[in-house]
Amino acid sequence: MSTVTDVPSSSAFTSHISSLPSSAVTIISFHTPWAAPCAQMSLVLRTLASSYPAQDPPTVSFLSLDAEALPDISESYDVTAVPFLVVQRDGKILEKVSGSDASKVRDAVERHAGKGGNTGKAGLPPALEVERREEDDQQPAQTNGEVAGGSNLSKYAPGANDPATAPEMSSTHGQKEEMETRLQELVKAAPVMLFMKGTPSAPQCGFSRTIVGILREKGVRYGFFNILADEDVRSGMKTFSDWPTFPQLYAGGEFVGGLDIVKEELESNPEFFAPYVAAPKGQGGMAAPEAQTQAATATA
Repeated sequence: MSTVTDVPSSSAFTSHISSLPSSAVTIISFHTPWAAPCAQMSLVLRTLASSYPAQDPPTVSFLSLDAEALPDISESYDVTAVPFLVVQRDGKILEKVSGSDASKVRDAVERHAGKGGNTGKAGLPPALEVERREEDDQQPAQTNGEVAGGSNLSKYAPGANDPATAPEMSSTHGQKEEMETRLQELVKAAPVMLFMKGTPSAPQCGFSRTIVGILREKGVRYGFFNILADEDVRSGMKTFSDWPTFPQLYAGGEFVGGLDIVKEELESNPEFFAPYVAAPKGQGGMAAPEAQTQAATATA
C-alpha cells in the first residue's frame, strides 16, 4: 500500500517531484505542528494513502509538508491557511482544498487519482446521522420540585450550614484582567499593528513574510509584535481576537484578520489600506520610532 512521505526540505521536494512520471498524481498536504485540525487531516491522508497500492513507477504520491518550515513552497502554492491540500499532475495544479473536511479531501483525491482499493477497517468512517427520539421531546413529570425517578437538582438551594461546594475565586481572575488590559493597549499601539512570528526584517514563517510584503507594497507604516518572544501574548491574542493562528492584523484598534482575510479584503477593496498609507508604494514598513516605543511600553 502507498504511504505518506514527509518532506523535510525544499531540495527533497524538488527531487521527489522530478522523480515522478508525468502521469502520476501528487497529493501535497500542507500542515503546521501547532494547528489541531492538521493532526486530524494527517490521519485522513494516511488512511487514504493506504487504500492505494504501491506501484513502480508510482501512479499516485502522497506528500506532507510543514508550511512554516518550507515557506518558499507554501508561497508558491499560495497557502494562506492550514490544513491545505493540493492535487497536481505533471506540475499542473488540478484542485486545491482548504480546511479539514475529510469528505472534500477524499472527493478531490478520488476525482483525480481514482478510487483506491478496499480499505477495510482503515476506511474513513461515514458521517454519523443523529435522529431525534420521540422521548426527547417529552417533558418529565415533576412533583414538588422532583423529577420522577430522581432528584431535580436545579431546584436545590444550599442552606447556611451546607459545606462549600466550590473553592474561592483564585487570583487568576485578576491576571486575566491585567492581560486583557495589556492586549487592549497593545492593539492600539500604532494605527496598524501586526502580530507576527519574528520581525519584519526576519519573519519566522511564510505567512508572516507574505503579510509583511503586502504592507510594504501598499506603503503602510505599521507597528509589530513578535509573538514568539512572549508566550503570554501569543496565547492571550488567540482568545482576545477569537482567532487561533498568526499573523494577526489590527487597523485602528479593530481586528482585521489573518493573511487570508487581508487578501480577501484587498480583492474586494484595493484601497482598503488607503487610510493608513504613509509611504510611497513599495516602501511601507515599520512605524515611526515613537510608535514602536508605544508598542514596547504596552508590552512591559
